[in-house]
Amino acid sequence: MEIAVLGGGNGSLAAAIDFTTKGHEVRFWRRNSKAISTLKSANNTMKLKDFSGIQEVKISKVTQSISEAIKGAELIVCPIPAMGQSDVANLIAPHLENQQVVLLPPGSFGSWIFAKSLADSKNNANVSFAESGTLPYLARLNGPLTIAITTRATRLPTGVFPLKNKTHALSVIKQAYPAVEDCGDILSAALMNAGPIIHPPLIIMNAGPIEHFDFWDIHNEGTQPAVRNVTTSLDNERIKIRKKLGYGEHHFPLADHYNPDGDEWMYGNVAHEKLIDSGDWREKLILTEHRYMREDIEIGLAFMVSVAKWANVATPVADGLLNIGSAICNSNFAKDGRTMENLNLLNYRIDGIQELLKKGF
Repeated sequence: MEIAVLGGGNGSLAAAIDFTTKGHEVRFWRRNSKAISTLKSANNTMKLKDFSGIQEVKISKVTQSISEAIKGAELIVCPIPAMGQSDVANLIAPHLENQQVVLLPPGSFGSWIFAKSLADSKNNANVSFAESGTLPYLARLNGPLTIAITTRATRLPTGVFPLKNKTHALSVIKQAYPAVEDCGDILSAALMNAGPIIHPPLIIMNAGPIEHFDFWDIHNEGTQPAVRNVTTSLDNERIKIRKKLGYGEHHFPLADHYNPDGDEWMYGNVAHEKLIDSGDWREKLILTEHRYMREDIEIGLAFMVSVAKWANVATPVADGLLNIGSAICNSNFAKDGRTMENLNLLNYRIDGIQELLKKGF
């Protein structure tokens, strides 16, 4: 299959390399000229480090041209941080073609932003947009030309917009990610996103060590019982919202991520242990700039809190974490982050939103 991969972060590089090893034809796009030059000077070749060892992998096409990347691609995978979604959505909208599928892994309801950009562009192509509950990889760059993949998702709950395109969209995505599971519409998928549940307690409750130490493993020393207790309470609030909106099982409770004897979670039963053992997450963290703050709190958690208020569900733990994150960054994430109000969706009823998500614009 021809797949376009957009972005230059850990997830995008992991996707480009992983798809290539599976025989797909990959067009890899990013804007950073220096990084593109470095990759091209290496003959489009990177090293993949995973459980099977180290191997060199050559990507078919590396480009800074967005039209060249997505023209004719059956699947467009965009694992960029949510902060960059609006910009990339506007870039690709004029170039999208009939029957293409755009996947955001994960999305934080970003697939709505991509779909709205397409509608506003006056491009009438019939395109499906999807988002998953997590990134399909736990991955980190080990230098400019080496990507380490600690583990791959074994279950990938995914929602589609418009939902009426679900059969086509999921059949395309499954060719790239066989672990994909249908979780309904994109609001259901956004409320499956693990990042705004795992990461806010980690980044906030580890604020002192992050600012004090040169390097800190937020998933090892930073994941203590007190942090886990807050994470569980936050996740219970997420599940309450899902139930209020009528989304059924499976809710993928985060407790299964930490319990090797629990139900299989998105990365399998021992993913947390693999993540710690890899050592790849012992790194320098800048508290107010870190993705866990700017993506998972300012965007993901802000969205979850706004959905809860819209649906009249009490979320005291989520509210508290959102307010503390705002205070740390001298900001107001509840006002300026991704919210139902800022997406112009506040005046819809629950059944109205679900009808819109099913039929599309």
